[in-house]
Amino acid sequence: MTRTSLIAALLASVVAGLPATAQDGPDFSEGSEAKPWNLGFEQPAFFRARVVDMLCEVAGDCDSACTPGRQLGLLRAADGVLTFPNKNGQPAFSGAAVELLPFCGEEVEVDGLLIEDDYVGATNVYLVQTIRRVGDSEWTKASRWTKNWADEHPEAKGKGPWFRRDPRVLSQIAEHGYLGLGLSHQEAWDITR
Repeated sequence: MTRTSLIAALLASVVAGLPATAQDGPDFSEGSEAKPWNLGFEQPAFFRARVVDMLCEVAGDCDSACTPGRQLGLLRAADGVLTFPNKNGQPAFSGAAVELLPFCGEEVEVDGLLIEDDYVGATNVYLVQTIRRVGDSEWTKASRWTKNWADEHPEAKGKGPWFRRDPRVLSQIAEHGYLGLGLSHQEAWDITR
């Protein structure tokens, strides 16, 4: 065996022993215009998918499919993989179901960031930034969550972050304190806003 073939064999065995990464599957970065969030293991990802109700798709619980409050997913056309869109295009990590609900059951194109890494246990986690129906030319920005929240909670108008005014958050704080351990613990730690 020559030195060159020995080195080639050694390199081949090292590469074969490396752990699988997201690059082993289809590359969805072509055509993506997604803005980076500087999150670990993010990759730009543009793909075609069908918006599905996750409970219906995975567990067959379809009676309330595509209704508000249900988690929605993206069934990728390229490989049939169910992708979990857990964030929209806004800075708040408020989920993407509100953004996807108008498209439930439809074929769409999405652009965003895909996070996938075996080491941290992230598999097909998607951050959708824009969405459009297949055949449409106009993109919809995935940034409706806070407007939708404001429409649903007109009594919570005011300045500052939405969660400081959210009636659900405020009721939990009133009942359990800021730490979630009860009001007596809150007083002991002198927690203030």
